[in-house]
Amino acid sequence: MLKEKAGVIAGQIWEALNGKEKGMTQKELKKAAKLKADKDLFLGLGWLLREDKIETKEEEGELSVKLK
Repeated sequence: MLKEKAGVIAGQIWEALNGKEKGMTQKELKKAAKLKADKDLFLGLGWLLREDKIETKEEEGELSVKLK
């Protein structure tokens, strides 16, 4: 069940990032993907990182994410 949830959340994150050349901050992404909990955001990000679909970096103490 958690594996299915991770896949769904990864899809929401992908859709939110699609077309955003600069990427998004953690807060922007959480809001754009309509996620309520940080743990859900990180579950989806983990899925996408494992699939090598996103790049992450830390800017001014905040996580920034963009599609590869």
